[in-house]
Amino acid sequence: MLLHNFLEQTASRMPDKTALVRGGRRVTYGELESQANRLAHALRSLGVGRGDRVVLHLGNEPETVVAMFAVLKAGGAFVMVNPTAKPRKLALLLDHCRAAAVVLPARRLDDLRHVLAERRHLRAVVTAGRGPATLESAEQETWSIDALLARHDADAAPPAMPTIDLDLAALLYTSGSTGVPKGVMLTHRNMITAAESIIEYLENRSDDVILNLLPLSFSYGLYQPLMAARFGGTVVLEQSLAYPHAVLGKLVEQRATGLPLVPTMVALLLQMDLSKYDLSHLRYVTTAGAALPVEHLEGLRRAVPWARIYPMYGQTECARVTYLPPEQTEVRPTSVGRGMPNQEVAVVGEDGLRVAPGEVGELLVRGSHVMRGYWEMPEATRQSLRPGPFDDDRPVLWTGDLFRIDEEGYLYFVARKDDIIKCRGEKVSPREVEDALYRHPSVAEAAVVGVPDDMLGEAVKAFVVLKPDHHVEPQELLRHCADNLEDFMVPRSIELRDVLPKSDNGKILKRELQAVLLTLA
Repeated sequence: MLLHNFLEQTASRMPDKTALVRGGRRVTYGELESQANRLAHALRSLGVGRGDRVVLHLGNEPETVVAMFAVLKAGGAFVMVNPTAKPRKLALLLDHCRAAAVVLPARRLDDLRHVLAERRHLRAVVTAGRGPATLESAEQETWSIDALLARHDADAAPPAMPTIDLDLAALLYTSGSTGVPKGVMLTHRNMITAAESIIEYLENRSDDVILNLLPLSFSYGLYQPLMAARFGGTVVLEQSLAYPHAVLGKLVEQRATGLPLVPTMVALLLQMDLSKYDLSHLRYVTTAGAALPVEHLEGLRRAVPWARIYPMYGQTECARVTYLPPEQTEVRPTSVGRGMPNQEVAVVGEDGLRVAPGEVGELLVRGSHVMRGYWEMPEATRQSLRPGPFDDDRPVLWTGDLFRIDEEGYLYFVARKDDIIKCRGEKVSPREVEDALYRHPSVAEAAVVGVPDDMLGEAVKAFVVLKPDHHVEPQELLRHCADNLEDFMVPRSIELRDVLPKSDNGKILKRELQAVLLTLA
C-alpha cells in the first residue's frame, strides 16, 4: 500500500462521489484521480523522478490536492509551504530540500521571479490559476497546470513507478527551537499508519463531509483530504475562519459532519450565538494544535451536545499521538486522552525510566507513524529519535513535551520541556496558569510565558485578550489567579492585548511575546 493508493482505490470504487468542494466548484474522485495521473505524467516529462522533492506553495484549493497526489504518483515527495510564506522563506526551503520543481499560484510569479530564477536545482515551475505564465530563465521550464493536463490528456492511467512504502512521501517543515525550520521526513508507511489510526478512532465513513478551515500546509489540515481519500468522504476546503458567519453558513449549506479545529478557532466560535445555525448534522468535532482549555471544551459540549468531541494531541513528527474518547470529556476534561491505535507511549523521567502515575516526565512515542528523521539534520534527528524503555532498542520519538499519566493510562499535557517556568525554585506549568485565566468569564484568549527576573529566576507573565464588550482591569484578573492558583504560580503582571500573535495554523506564538519582552528589557 502506498499513500496515493488511497485515491486510486476510492476512485475505482466510487468515481462519481464528490471528493472536494471549493466555493461553487465540486471535484469527483474520478476527476481527481484523472487529473492527478495526467499531472504525474507531466511531472515525469519535466524531469521529476523517484525521491525528488516538489514544493507545493499553494493554499486550500483543489489544485493543491491534485498536485499532492500527482507528486506521489510520479515517485516524488511533496513539500508543503504555506502560501503566505515570504520570498526569503520560500528561497530558504527550496534550497534546503533542493527542490526539483515548485507549484505555485500564477499571480505570485512576478513577485517570485528572481527567487525562482536563482535556484539552479529547480527544473520546472508549475503555476495554478490565472496570472503570468512564463519565467525568464534558461534553466527552468514554466507551465500552467491546465496546459500540462491538456498536454497529457491521454495519460489517464498512473505512471509505473517502483516506489515502496519506505520511500519518502512528504517533507513537512516545522519550527525549531533555534528558529531554523526542520524538515520532518515522512514515508508512505508513516502517513498511511497515521491516517488509518485516526480514521479508526473517529469512525469515519463515506458519508462524512469534513469542513476544513486548516491550511493544507499544516499537518492537521493536510491529513483531512488524505484520510477522506481512504474512506471516500468529502472535504469542503475553506481558507480560514476570518469570516465566521460565512463559514457557519457553509457548514450548514454543505451539511458537514466533521469539523477539525484548533483552540483559537474554538474560542472565536464560542463568542457567537451558534443556536442560530442548524448544526444538527454535525457528528464530530476534533481539536488539536494546542491544549484545549477546559472552559472551551465545556462551551463546545453545551453548544453542540449531540456532536462527539475529540480533544487530541499530536506533533508533525508523527501526526497524532492521543485522543480523548468523547464519553470521557466530562469525566477527565483536562486530559488529552490515551494513545491512538497501533502505537505505544511512555512517560519517562530524566533517567529515561517510566515515571509513576501523577509524576511529570517526557512523552515518548513508538510506532510506524513516527518520522524517519529531520532532512539533513543528523544531530537534531539523534536528539529526537533514540531508544526508550520498550522491548527493543529501536529509536522512538522523544517529543520534548512534558506530561502526567494517570492509573488508567490517560495523559495530561503539562508544557513543552523548554516552556516550563522556574519561579522561586518551583516549576510552573504555563498551561495550568492559562486554565485558571480561562475560568474568568471575561477571558477569550490567554498566553503565559516566563521572563528573566533577578529575584525570582523567572517571573510569570500573562497576556490576555478579553471577550467582545467585556471590560476588566489586570488587577481583577490577578486577584482571580490568586484565588485559583498557588502563590508562586500567580503572574507577576498581566498585559491586556487586542490580539495575540498566531501562526498560520492558529497557534499562539509565545516566543514572539517573549522576544518582545526581552527587547524592551
